[in-house]
Amino acid sequence: MGKAPCIGLVAGELSGDQLGAALIRRIRESRPDVRFAGIAGPQMRAAGCTALARAEDLSVMGLAEVLVHLPRLLRLRRRVLRYFLEQPPQVFVGIDAPDFNLGLERRLKARGIPTLHWVSPAVWAWRRYRLKKIRNSVDCMLTLFPFETGFYRRHGVKAQFVGHPLADEIPQDCGREAAREALDIDLDRPCVALLPGSRRSEIERLLPRFLEAAADCRRAVPALRFVLAVASGGLMDLCRDILQRGRWQHLDIIVLEGQARAAMCAADAVLLASGTAALECLLLKRPMVVAYRLHPLSHLLVRRLLRVPYVSLPNNLLNRAQVPELLQSEATPSRLAGALLELLREPDKAARQVAPFAALHDELRRDAALQVAAAVLERLSAE
Repeated sequence: MGKAPCIGLVAGELSGDQLGAALIRRIRESRPDVRFAGIAGPQMRAAGCTALARAEDLSVMGLAEVLVHLPRLLRLRRRVLRYFLEQPPQVFVGIDAPDFNLGLERRLKARGIPTLHWVSPAVWAWRRYRLKKIRNSVDCMLTLFPFETGFYRRHGVKAQFVGHPLADEIPQDCGREAAREALDIDLDRPCVALLPGSRRSEIERLLPRFLEAAADCRRAVPALRFVLAVASGGLMDLCRDILQRGRWQHLDIIVLEGQARAAMCAADAVLLASGTAALECLLLKRPMVVAYRLHPLSHLLVRRLLRVPYVSLPNNLLNRAQVPELLQSEATPSRLAGALLELLREPDKAARQVAPFAALHDELRRDAALQVAAAVLERLSAE
């Protein structure tokens, strides 16, 4: 009896671990004999992946932090590469973590091991010089968004649109009444959700402006309630400190930890930092205003490298300015408040903004883990 086939997996951070675990479960529905090995988080390990290292070891954010950890990361990649060259998997799937995975994939592909990469880096938006590396590293890029597939194919990279896991996870109706009841917010009272980002630098730059905008809105709409969604417990002290430093006690803000979805679902409008939260807001069908501020030097660099007219995912998916984007010097409290008040005072405008969101949700809902499992099994059966 031959040795059970093996699939190599490398996931970085919590989101990659979730994707990897869902993929393992989907593959085992039709191929319970398959083994899995690689860099795995707790969910992948629980699903049966042999961990050569922990996904948590790849969770390094920021240039300075990456530089500090670079020798360790390079040693880790050499160790994982050595393992896969000595015990070649039938298929390798890199899940996100492109800076780590693409170099590993290139060496495995050169040895004839089929390589798939799930979750495309945003080369369509910036850093297009990475396309050559991707071409040399990946047999097929598995994309979350349909426009990414066309972009890759135009640049000579095989790609397949598999859908977005968030679209699979979030129902078409977010349950606004239940969310309000859970947060003890009256159904007939207007509410705005504030999501200032998931990094300290984002919160430091955006939260004071969001709160000033909230104060302006409250003066115009005295009944207005606010929900501040803090991404993690580690950021709670920073947010509370900013709240206490300012004159915002009168705003009667509900502060939540790690409940961004509940906050958005309960809201009549959402003010948020550009990022994945904007996609989640789209899938929840909530009107939004997107804001972002970078360090001036970082902004100059991004402006030089950015190749798309929009920064938010809703606008890039629709290829038009569907939601307001207030960036850098435009992200003033008065302009943020003005954009929010338009959505609160003009229900027709809010309705027009969210009108295309349901169709986008349907397009992105593909059972992504099942699609990726099928792509893996297709290559496994060809071995």
